[in-house]
Amino acid sequence: MTGASGAPIAFSALKALRAADRPVALVVSRGAEAVIREEVPEGLAALERLAAARYDDSDLAAPIASGSRPSAGMAIVPCSGNTAAKVALGLADTLILRAAQVHLKERRRLVVVPRETPLSTLALRHLTTLSELGAVVLVAAPPYYIHPRSVGDLTDYLAGKLLDQFGVPHSLYTGWRAEAR
Repeated sequence: MTGASGAPIAFSALKALRAADRPVALVVSRGAEAVIREEVPEGLAALERLAAARYDDSDLAAPIASGSRPSAGMAIVPCSGNTAAKVALGLADTLILRAAQVHLKERRRLVVVPRETPLSTLALRHLTTLSELGAVVLVAAPPYYIHPRSVGDLTDYLAGKLLDQFGVPHSLYTGWRAEAR
């Protein structure tokens, strides 16, 4: 998790992954800690309880920093514009950035979930670069055809779309239901 708004999306995804018995390694940047305080009433401790492992973003020796450790993939949710830029440019001076570089070089699934809006031309270029490198850019743009009754419905939809990228079954949303005419 990095320091953009959207921490509830990560929280929803973590709950669903825990329910699906999928182990998750959680890394939270300092910026994300501040966002969590504002957006997740349950707090950081609740997120940590859902993870199988929690690593400090400064721990470049953590197992997830190595390409020799298998991984089902990585999601940066929310992904700040700063983080997206650094990953696109190949920087790796934090654990989140190093793990992202490992996923790119090993051709493993990397999903970034930017939530900032509007996006500057420079941010769009960095996201395009990430896509060209093989990452999935899953913009946190909720649909309205699901007829949400709460912000939670929109949050769960986005968390479900994230889980779809990793083939994790869930019941966070129901897909498009076009009616016959």
